[in-house]
Amino acid sequence: MLAKLTLSVEEELIKDARRMVRRNRTSISSMFSRFIRREIEAESSAKIPLAPITRKASGIVCLRAGKGDRELLEDALSEKYGVR
Repeated sequence: MLAKLTLSVEEELIKDARRMVRRNRTSISSMFSRFIRREIEAESSAKIPLAPITRKASGIVCLRAGKGDRELLEDALSEKYGVR
């Protein structure tokens, strides 16, 4: 069931929203609904507590910038097995 909702928004924000919906071929209602749905999902997933092992391990890895997954794996294996 759909219900009407009235919002008070700055004029400039309304103009920006109208441009966005034209560009994305959607409606302000649809855009608003997707935004709210994403926020609700993000909020509920943030409440899931981490398992003890995950909590213990989080933050111990420091990734080097500019390297892909494959390069990081190669570096780690080379370091572990002493191969270069």
